[in-house]
This record gives sequence, C-alpha cells and structure tokens, in this order.
Amino acid sequence: MTEPHIRIGVDIGGTFTDLQILNEATGALASFKTPTTPDPSEGLVTGVREAAARFGFDLAAVRLIVHGTTIATNAVLQRRLARGVLLTTAGFEDVLEIGRHGRRDIYGLKPHQEPPLIPRDRRLGLPERMRADGSVETPLTGAAVAEALDRLAALGAEAVAVCLLNAHVNAAHETALAEALARARPDLPVSVSSAISPEIREYERCSTTALNALLMPTVGGYLERLGGRMAEAGLSARLLLVQSNGGVCTAALAKAQPARLLLSGPSGGALATLRTAKALGRENVIGVDMGGTSYDVCVVAGGRLTSVTQGEIDGLPVRLPMVEIRTIGSGGGSIARVDEAGRLRVGPESAGSQPGPVCYGRGGERPTVTDANVALARLDPGFFLGGAMALDRAGAAAAISRDVGAPLGLAPEAAAEGMLAVTEARLAAAARLSLFEKGLDPREFALLSFGGAGGLHATSVAEALGVREVVFPADASTFSAFGILYSDITHDLARSRVTPADEAALPWLAETLAELRAQGEALLADDGVPEADRRAAVSVDMRYRGQAFELVTPWEVDLPDAAALARLLDGFHELHRLRFSYSDPDAATEIVAVRLNAIGALRTATEAGRSAGGEGTPPGVREIWLGGGWRPAAVHRREALTAAVDGPALVEEEYTTCLVGEGWRCAPGPAGAMIVTRTAP
Repeated sequence: MTEPHIRIGVDIGGTFTDLQILNEATGALASFKTPTTPDPSEGLVTGVREAAARFGFDLAAVRLIVHGTTIATNAVLQRRLARGVLLTTAGFEDVLEIGRHGRRDIYGLKPHQEPPLIPRDRRLGLPERMRADGSVETPLTGAAVAEALDRLAALGAEAVAVCLLNAHVNAAHETALAEALARARPDLPVSVSSAISPEIREYERCSTTALNALLMPTVGGYLERLGGRMAEAGLSARLLLVQSNGGVCTAALAKAQPARLLLSGPSGGALATLRTAKALGRENVIGVDMGGTSYDVCVVAGGRLTSVTQGEIDGLPVRLPMVEIRTIGSGGGSIARVDEAGRLRVGPESAGSQPGPVCYGRGGERPTVTDANVALARLDPGFFLGGAMALDRAGAAAAISRDVGAPLGLAPEAAAEGMLAVTEARLAAAARLSLFEKGLDPREFALLSFGGAGGLHATSVAEALGVREVVFPADASTFSAFGILYSDITHDLARSRVTPADEAALPWLAETLAELRAQGEALLADDGVPEADRRAAVSVDMRYRGQAFELVTPWEVDLPDAAALARLLDGFHELHRLRFSYSDPDAATEIVAVRLNAIGALRTATEAGRSAGGEGTPPGVREIWLGGGWRPAAVHRREALTAAVDGPALVEEEYTTCLVGEGWRCAPGPAGAMIVTRTAP
C-alpha cells in the first residue's frame, strides 16, 4: 500500500517517551517506549525510527503524528520563560501583582507570594479605555502606539502580552495594537487577550495572556526543532499537538497559543480513561497515571469526564478550558530521603531518565521507588522493558540501605517497604481528594490504573480508598499515548456577557451562537476537516445572582427559543443540586458566558489487535517481599493469561508489571483489560 496509513500517538514524559502505532490499513495496534532525551524532539524522532524498524513500516508511510508534550508545563515550573512586556490600559499595570485576595496556606504566618510573571518596569500602561458595554471612553491614538513601540525596543522585549480593559467585549483597540506590532516588529511574538482568553475577570485574563506570551518563544522553538528533525528523518507526516482540553490542534495554533498545551500529556490519559470506561460499561471510574515522574488523577463520573474552564499551573491561573487533572510529584523515579527531623520523604524530586534510578546503572546514586520495587523482587531485573534493559538489583538495595535503612535503623527490605508505603499513602490521598471535593464516594468507583509504574501500587491504593475493583487496561504503560491516538481536532470558543437568564437574553444568545458557529466552521475548514466530520457542542456558564462562581451547563440547542431556555435552566438547577446538594429554581439566574466546542473528527480505523512483544523468564513462582516477609507469588505473562488468578501474584508484560495483592482476584476482561476484584472483606 503506497498511501500513508500509519498513525502514531506520542506521549513524552519525564522519563520515557511512549508511542502507540496504529496501522489504519489493517487495524493492528502496537506500543513502544524509548527514553526521553534532554531535547524531547530528538527522543520523539528516535522513537518513531526504532518503532518503524521493529514493526516493519517505512517512515514515508506515517500519515499522522499526534503529540502530547510537557514542554510548556516544564517551562513554567522551571520558570524558563522569555523576557516579556505587558501592554495594558493605563492604571491597570499592577493587576498581575495584585491578583486575588486568597490565602493558600491559611495557617501560614509568613505567606510566600511568587513574583509576577512580568516585573513592574516591563508593564506599560497605554492611555486608552473601553467601557464595560464596549463603547469607547478614551480612544487609542497613533502617538500612544508609537511611544509603546519605542519603549518595547528599549526594554529588550522577547515577547509581548496585550491585555486591555474590557477587550473581551470590544477588541478593537487590542486588534489595532496587535496590527501595529506586527508591522513594526514582525519577529516579535505577541499574545492578545481577546484571542487567547476573551472572558471576564481581569486578573485571570491578564495572567493567561502573559503566560501565553512568555511561552511562545519556548514552544515555537521546540516545534521548529521538531519539524527540522522530522524533515531530516524523511517524516512528512502531519503533526498535531494535544491541548489541555483533550482535543488536538495544528502546530501553527500551538505556536500562537502555547498556553493551551499546559496539560497536553495528562489529558491523553484522561481521554483514554473515558474511552475505556465506555468500553467496559463503567459509569464511575478514577483514572490514575503513574509514570516515572508524576502521578495524575482524573475522574469519570456519571459517564462524563470532569473538566473546568479555569485551571492553575504552579499557582498561576489559566483561564482556558481543560480536563480536570490533579498532579503530584510521585512516580517510579521519585527519590527517597530522610529529612533533618528523621522523617522518610519520597518525591517530588525525580531521577528522571538521565541518570535515572540506581538500578538503571546510568550513574544514579539516590534510591527511588523503582529501586524499592526491584529490591523487593516485584520487578524482574531481566525482563524490564521486555528484556531491553537489565536492572541492577544489588545496587538498588545498597543505595536504599545507605540512604534510608541506615538513618532509620531498618533492614534494607523494611526500608524499601517503607518507601512504598509512604508513596502509596500519597497516591491514595491525591485520588481521595479528587473525589471528596466533588462530594463523590470512592466506594462507588472503579480504579483504572495505567502508566509504567502504576500497576505495582494499584491494589494497595484501592484498599486505602475502599475501592473494590481495579482495572488494568491493555497497553497500560503507553495508555496516555493510546488516548492521544484517538483525539479529535477541537477549538474552544467563548463569548462573555453577564445577563439575566430570561427571554430578554434570547436575541443576544441567538446572535452569539451564530457567530461562534461561523467561527468554528471557519477554523475547522482551515484545518482541512470535511464538513461531514464537523460537529459542535454548546455550553453556558451560569450562576445564581450574587454567586462568585459559575457552573458550565451543557445545552443541546439549535435555535435559542423559550423552550430551549427552559431546558437550559432545568439543566443548571439539576447540575447545581448534584454538585452542591441543593438548588433554587425560583432564584434569579445569570448567564456569564456562552461556549462552543468546534470538533473535527479525525479519520479512524477499527483495531484488529495488539502486537505483543518481549521475551523473558517463563511464568512460574518468584519470592517477593510482601507484608513484612518474603513470600512466594505466582508470575504470569499477560498475553498468556486466560483464567482468573488469586493474589499475591505478578502479571508481567513488556513495559509494565501489575501486582495483584493478597485478597484480590485478577481475570481477563473485555477490551483487552484485566479486571481485579476484591475477594476479602
């Protein structure tokens, strides 16, 4: 077959780069892992090359690469950001610094406040002003624009954020300023609030715009390097990037709006969780992804993936729709240490892929969670990555004994078990909080565990939560890449206006929806999506008058009329009751924003099966440390598991190992999953 027919989903993590390869001609699905490189673009292209050699396809046959990345997230966490300048309305230069009057640590006597993204001397006020109704109070003059351009050059700006007062209502001044910047400095990245986040709340809109501007050089440079490496390798495939909302976008949009990539990688795991939950017929599922660096938690409740219209990254608000994911620094590479008070700590610092855990034999000296699992024989040193990497068990045990056992007066096995106990307590706490804050009971949920390190801890975490069913999906180690593989092109569009939710709002609603639909159609057309593959989903941000927060209420509507408005109100009251245990249908209700998701479905293929790989020691029995002593545990290869097995047992596959704890039973299930159920009280 000469037409390109290979689709590849790529999830680049802190330790490994995961690939899922779909042959659209045959439906065959395969997974592959390769170490993440300091420049992630190098590891991505290397992984595609190695996968092509292993699974027998030509690089010219690759039609589409869908890529999840942490490049934007890491740049924010490490504050590796461009030198930015903020242009705003005179008198509002300090919005970024004032922020919101909220205390994160209510018991802290000396609260710590991070410095603003852009310092005061690079925040410039322009003499212009729009009123809240969109009318002009103070025009933006050419002289004011010229003066701003002169000051930009003097400040050495590498990126510019433009956030003018009330631009979400009338963007004329922002548009004029952006056009002037493009003419005078076409090389200068510019982020405009009316393009990236045209919504109310000045601080959040300004923070999102500034963060987007500061990320533009970093993400743009990465995508240019990636494009160059792909061209050198002979990869002419189309490249799409995963957004925080779970959809994908073109590289051009990612360069212009990199803030949309802040939860790029984790959102792939959330999408795969939703897809698998539907395949298994489960309405309530907790998705937990434990890789080498982090632990991500998402929730599917009532068959829907929870999402938010505003997230946060390292304390910075981001007013963009995104899948709701809780992340903590706890993974297989999390480093253990004993602090000054004699307490055992594990994470958030990670050994990463270079040098990695001690057992990798690449120069790592500090013990990690993976070292503990190797020392307790829960991981087979000869079958890691399907036998592609031999692990140093003796080195791992020695590091644990030196850094944890000796300071605490514990034998190496007890020290390693303590490391795992501390880790699993943190994992359970993250999952529990994700449910409790929504008023959800963990006992009504199944735990879906994925990521390369997740299978060894899932049943212990489930016991701590009171969960009685654990699901290990097929290709659990590359599960996020599996979700990425089936993402659709998605554009999030919004219009803000605070107005009573009554029939007087219907003309504005009809006009707004028509504008949003036209904009969505144009964007999908630019993306090359055929009309038959386009669809739209409408929702409305609503609240009771006097509330300071909104609920995003889905709205199935063609033409807004009185009946459609009544359905919207009923939906809001019911959603409010589910979320907060009460509703008040007689109270005055307000509309704050109208949202439209323009979705372009990518061409799909039916899966015909997965490629199993790797060879190691035949299934049998291995002594593992469990519950304070060495115990025999049955060892099974996942591809050969056809009947139920009782724990303690290990189920091994090429890229991950699942520990079935005592009192649990594991059996093959639908969609290639393994279903583990609690048999003991």
